[in-house]
Amino acid sequence: MTFLQWYDTLAKPSWTPAPGTISFIWTLLYPVIAVTFGYVFLQSFRGKIPWKIAALFAVNLLANLLFMPIFAGLRHVSLAAVDILIVWASLLGCIIAIWPFARWVAIAQAPYFLWVSIAMVLQMAIVAMNWNS
Repeated sequence: MTFLQWYDTLAKPSWTPAPGTISFIWTLLYPVIAVTFGYVFLQSFRGKIPWKIAALFAVNLLANLLFMPIFAGLRHVSLAAVDILIVWASLLGCIIAIWPFARWVAIAQAPYFLWVSIAMVLQMAIVAMNWNS
């Protein structure tokens, strides 16, 4: 069974975006993530931003990149929910931590944070709706 076939079998809220919409939004977000995270890592390497902040960004990036292998590869909705919580919490931490050093980076995370917040609520709903499946 392909991922989309499996995904179609899951109970989802009526407001769930179509897979194409989800992909499109990530296509818009990933360049912003690449530029801002790259800036943080570069400035951290140069000693202008503390390594602890870059490490928080690295945690967020890793958790973000692990979501699809967990959700689509392992097809584990509950573990994917834990992962999206890590993405959300680490992103909030990133925004707060980077603010004194690069406000533009913090502000640029707003669409990412909004989308991850929506994705987190969606993932929690999927877990709840498929708990006994």
